[in-house]
Amino acid sequence: MDALLAALADPARLRLVTLLAERPRPVGVLAELAGARQPQTTKHLQTLERAGVVTSQRSGQRRVYALEAAPLRDLAAALLRLADDADRSGGPGTTYDCYGRSLRVERLAAREAGWADGRSFGFHRSLAAPAGLVWRHLTEPALLAQWWTPDDLRMHHLVFEARPGGRIVQEYRDAEDTDSSGPAAGRGEGVVEDARPGERLIYRISPVLPDGSHAFTANVDFALTPTDAGTDLDVHWQLTDSTVGSADFVAGIEIGFGQGLDKLAAALTAGPRDIDSTSRRSTT
Repeated sequence: MDALLAALADPARLRLVTLLAERPRPVGVLAELAGARQPQTTKHLQTLERAGVVTSQRSGQRRVYALEAAPLRDLAAALLRLADDADRSGGPGTTYDCYGRSLRVERLAAREAGWADGRSFGFHRSLAAPAGLVWRHLTEPALLAQWWTPDDLRMHHLVFEARPGGRIVQEYRDAEDTDSSGPAAGRGEGVVEDARPGERLIYRISPVLPDGSHAFTANVDFALTPTDAGTDLDVHWQLTDSTVGSADFVAGIEIGFGQGLDKLAAALTAGPRDIDSTSRRSTT
């Protein structure tokens, strides 16, 4: 496949493939139709033949080339599979497109400081776990790190002190940057305002801009309500202190935090043994 792609990448060779798709032709005719010299055309045809996309045979004083359709069909099928993966409903490509649309809207709105003040976002999840277990996932760093990121990121460093006045520090990296060799994808700093185990968690948190200033302040309120099936979790975000540079962060709140809550719901399906062993691991 690599040899075929390399062969077809040259416009002159692709032109020869197009001519051979019409019918087999000798080198001289191909050179004339392509507007090239015969020696150059012969070299291009030899490259295509090594890649398996054309074949040739001697006919009297001429060498006639013909197109092999099977490699092109295989290539077309492989490209179609890639396109289907990219278009998969609900997949990473869909999320990327949604974020792009939101990004354009927010950048247009971010004209001056305070542009997003008062903006709010609401989230609800019915979780199949008791309130005490949900609370652990909201406040224990090792469990919190499992879900407190969008799908394409991972938590690299996390401090969460679940008490009034406690510090919050979070640093993200790309999910595939497993050796932490790349730059940090983002950082947030905040403080816990209220922490009532199994009932209520309130904190303020701010994304940090490249110059070290805060993009905005998010006032986040978690309310836990026990139900017969587990726990209803309601989360309310309200923004203050928004800067012009906060548009990219605001655009990602609904998508990114929603993905995080979906990961929280999935994490809560783990058995007690898995949860206990995870909670003993520290986040570095």
